Amino acid sequence: MKSDYKEIWQQVLDSVQQKIPHESFLTWFGPLRCLDSDNSILNIGVPNRFFYEFLEAHYRKQISEAIEEISSGDLKIKYHIMPAAKSGKVSPKSQIIEPVNRPLSGYDEKTQINPRYSFDNFVEGDGNSFAKAAALAVAEAPGKTPFNPLFIYGSTGLGKTHLLQAVGNFAVSNKKAKRILFATSEKFMNDFIFAIKAYKTTDFSRTYRSVDILLLDDIQFFQGKERTQLEFFHTFNSLYQAGKQIVLTSDRPHKELDDFDKRLISRIGWGLVSDIQPPDFETRLAIVQKRADQEGISLPDDVAEFLSRSIKENIRELESAMIRLVAHCSITGTDLNLPLAKEVLKDLIQEPIIVISIDLIQHQVADHFKIPYDSLIARNRKKDVAHARQIAMFLCTELTNSSLQSIGLHFGNRDHSTVIHARNMISHEITSNTEFGKEIDKLRAKMSG
Repeated sequence: MKSDYKEIWQQVLDSVQQKIPHESFLTWFGPLRCLDSDNSILNIGVPNRFFYEFLEAHYRKQISEAIEEISSGDLKIKYHIMPAAKSGKVSPKSQIIEPVNRPLSGYDEKTQINPRYSFDNFVEGDGNSFAKAAALAVAEAPGKTPFNPLFIYGSTGLGKTHLLQAVGNFAVSNKKAKRILFATSEKFMNDFIFAIKAYKTTDFSRTYRSVDILLLDDIQFFQGKERTQLEFFHTFNSLYQAGKQIVLTSDRPHKELDDFDKRLISRIGWGLVSDIQPPDFETRLAIVQKRADQEGISLPDDVAEFLSRSIKENIRELESAMIRLVAHCSITGTDLNLPLAKEVLKDLIQEPIIVISIDLIQHQVADHFKIPYDSLIARNRKKDVAHARQIAMFLCTELTNSSLQSIGLHFGNRDHSTVIHARNMISHEITSNTEFGKEIDKLRAKMSG
């Protein structure tokens, strides 16, 4: 196969390209390089681990199907990180032939746990500190704490799966348990269905009920699936009675799981229920910076801050945005900077539209000049207050579509002629006083975001 491995890889690409959007194909498959082959293995180069993880998370199915079509399952792919260009740019030419730096380890075959998920690389913040502490306590003494089961819930992409697998990795590396199994709820159900069809329900029960720690992800998937819920109910009872540890995750609180066995809801409440909240800006920034450091990605501070301020609810989307930027630079050979980041992610990140109102202007001007907001509306004739009021009126005429009469009404029911006078006075002052003009420019910029 050595002579035609590139042709085979091209067939894989042709198959995948038919199944995903063209732009997505260019972004995520353009930087890949077929390095060489070794018997039935194609060695495929990726720019970094982030890139590999995105492929695994989003396009594993399409790649597997393409390989199955071409080789009837006889071909396998091994991913490798390619060295970056010495210049600091990610140049496609520098990636093509360089042999592999290090193979990327995938899921452990016995536990189904990804070794990259650990407590050490889980960035802690106010929204997840309690959940992390509970998970660590369980990992240190599985089945021996009051936290059994441990149930962690929260929106998609906040780190539930990370914590779930970190429990398993910690228990393995510190020899806290011998038999550990991670599974998604979908896999649990599919395994159960297969066992029924193949008359192997005993084998299924033995697999899931003979572990020391069961890590089950996204149990909301069980909603409405009565027979699967019943099987899990018996699995839960068997493990719990044997003093084995159960850790579950969901995208909502257990009491909000619809069409769910009430006995299961009750049993989940036996242990500890903990939520994960969206991280604050500082935590998001720390996550972005830590992931960039781990993968050797040179991420400018302003780009990291832009990402952290723009994507607030989903850490997975935050990391995916970073991968997308790296992918773009891999293809084009360009340096990563803020203007590029805004352009590449413009369809993903919408800049907030700030509606400038009279009330907003009044509050901003009062805050800028450190005077009470009410004084702008009151009949206060102090020089500093009157000047600030004129500035606010001027900005209202410039930055809003409000009529002169409406602006006057918002300033203590003043006449429209007062607004005209304020506008003329401030306009003249801007023209004659450069420093004052700069101060007004700062106020405009602040209100425009």
